[in-house]
Amino acid sequence: MEYDAGTHSLKCPKCQHGMEEVTHEGVAIDRCTHCKGMWFDGDEAHRLKDLKDGHLLDIGDPKDGWKWDSHADIKCPHCGKQMEKASDSKQKHIWYEVCPDHGMFMDAGEFKDFKFESLLDRFRSLIKGNRANIAP
Repeated sequence: MEYDAGTHSLKCPKCQHGMEEVTHEGVAIDRCTHCKGMWFDGDEAHRLKDLKDGHLLDIGDPKDGWKWDSHADIKCPHCGKQMEKASDSKQKHIWYEVCPDHGMFMDAGEFKDFKFESLLDRFRSLIKGNRANIAP
C-alpha cells in the first residue's frame, strides 16, 4: 500500500510503501504492507526474539526478502540519515541495516531466521558470504 502519513506509522526505507504497527505480547514493531520488511526501534528485535511466538510477526517470504538485499543504501525512516550495513555476528548470512540513533530494518524472513539459530545457518552463511566482503 502506498505510504500515507495519516494511515501508516512509517514509510518503508526499502520499498517506500507504508508500514503498519503490529504487536506481540506488548512488543510493537513496524512491518511494511508491501515488502513485509520489519523496523525495530531500540532493542525490540531482541525483546521479540525472546518471546515464544515472536517470529509469527515475520510473515514475509524469505525468498522475497533476499531480493531486497540489493537495496542496501537506505535512509532511516525517522531521521533520514544513511543507515549502516550490518550482519548478525552469529549468523553472517543475515544482512540488515542499522541507524545507531533509531533502530534496525530486517527484510522479510530475516527476523524468523534470526530467532532460530541452527547448524544449517553455518551453511547459509558460507553460501551467502560475509556482507563486509560482498556488499561493503
